[in-house]
Amino acid sequence: MTSPHIPGSLDIEQIELKGFSRSIAEIEWLLLILILLYHVSPGAEVANPFGLILSMIAFAGFILVFHYLNFYERQTRWKLAIETWVMIAFITWVLWNTGKADSSLLNLYLLVIIASAITLGKLTTFLEVTLIAAFYIFLNSHIREGFTLGEFTALMTTFSPFLLIAYITAMLAADVHYGKKMFKELAELDDMTGFLNKRSFRVMLSRETQLAERYSHSLSYMIIDADNLKEINDKYGHTAGDQLIKAIAKNIKRCLRSTDVVSRFGGDEFVALLPRMDGKGAVVIGERIRSCIENTSFDSGGKRITSSVCIGIATFPEDADSMDEVMEKADAALYQGKQGGRNRVSHISIADNSLEEGDSAPVSAAA
Repeated sequence: MTSPHIPGSLDIEQIELKGFSRSIAEIEWLLLILILLYHVSPGAEVANPFGLILSMIAFAGFILVFHYLNFYERQTRWKLAIETWVMIAFITWVLWNTGKADSSLLNLYLLVIIASAITLGKLTTFLEVTLIAAFYIFLNSHIREGFTLGEFTALMTTFSPFLLIAYITAMLAADVHYGKKMFKELAELDDMTGFLNKRSFRVMLSRETQLAERYSHSLSYMIIDADNLKEINDKYGHTAGDQLIKAIAKNIKRCLRSTDVVSRFGGDEFVALLPRMDGKGAVVIGERIRSCIENTSFDSGGKRITSSVCIGIATFPEDADSMDEVMEKADAALYQGKQGGRNRVSHISIADNSLEEGDSAPVSAAA
């Protein structure tokens, strides 16, 4: 299981989308101010002044309702797309009343194009530029007479700066987005295994714990620790040790569900969250992981290397009332497995919650 995307209270994408939403709101207010300044300027030609004022009031109301009444709602790109479509419709109406295709406000379309290219990506920008081009043709005074090929070519030549700006802005935005994506993955993932690092896992742990508490479902916590990494490093070198870590990670990924969350916590220690999984089911998955790793070998420098793991499991709320205590019990179960001979899956059941006193062994599935 890999999870490069981290939802939750610290969701980076949500932070980015909320920033985009604020920027869109500022662009919308700027658009409204520019149209208002044109309307009150001396010599402004407005075919329907009353209709223009009503449209500005309606657009201002849209901004207020869409942004400030839903300020704390989860942001999506669909919301941003709807806003750009409304802006296109509003600008088209304004142009219709201020000279149509000859209006000095024609360049207001650029605000929408730039905003779309930065926030919505290439495909949406292309669709919106196509829509703007259709409106531009509709607004042109020649539409009533029909177009000759020369007139259409001249029209598209006039419109070409819009296409050029859309293309360049979309390309630059795509490059920036790719760079942010790479940086995000480097910041969130373990470079050797591709699993979440500690910081990203803590975000997921908080989120899954909140969901488990809210909806009263099970959440199993699993610690997986290699039994012989130090011996392999000492005997065969750190290259072989790295191969071992990758082999363990590959088997863990193969055995977990797509909804499970796994992280590399240390040199040879992995932790996993299994949402909606009770202790019995977690033991079955743990035994599957243990068996896969036990039966996997790899070649390093002409030597055939094998390994095994110990796995400690505890489940919320079966084994404890808080995830902190669940994590402690999983760690205790892992320690008990190590002491019991290694290559084990150990789970603290609710009946064995006296393990902390040391007078009861965990329930174990051992090789």
